[in-house]
Amino acid sequence: MENTSTSSVTTTSVGVRYGILTGIASVIISLVLYATNLEQSPVRWISMLVLAGGIVLAHQLFKQHNNGFMSYGQGLGIGAVVGAVSGLISGVYTFIYSQFINPDFLSIALNKARADMEARGNLSDEQIEQGLQMSAKFMDGPFLYIGAILGTLFFAFLFALVISAFTKHKRPEFE
Repeated sequence: MENTSTSSVTTTSVGVRYGILTGIASVIISLVLYATNLEQSPVRWISMLVLAGGIVLAHQLFKQHNNGFMSYGQGLGIGAVVGAVSGLISGVYTFIYSQFINPDFLSIALNKARADMEARGNLSDEQIEQGLQMSAKFMDGPFLYIGAILGTLFFAFLFALVISAFTKHKRPEFE
């Protein structure tokens, strides 16, 4: 008698696997951007492409182990887990980077923000100072790390909403 069943993987196991891989890839990209002084350039958004690619690859693996089937809800779940795990890794990396590797991270970011606001020329010095004070509150302490985690989760869920619509393949009802 032949065994025709395939090994079944869960949405969580696939999400965790690709969340770890996506998180590590994002950290590596971030380190390269910091080493090349491109962390404030538009190139930094490449990590979002990595996140979207991680979700697509996770969907492919899930479908591969489930006879090609994946519901829309399963796709959303996988994307959310990928985002949560990747965001957790990003949050830990952000903490280590800003506390130990580059403790001047906050002042560098605020100086860049000041230069950008002054270059626009439509804000007074008082408005610039007020904006920088508000930014400093959210970039210091736990807000920075929680923001990294929640931001990654938010974007992963948005990506999963769209990607799952294309990668889903519902199991026939009368199978």
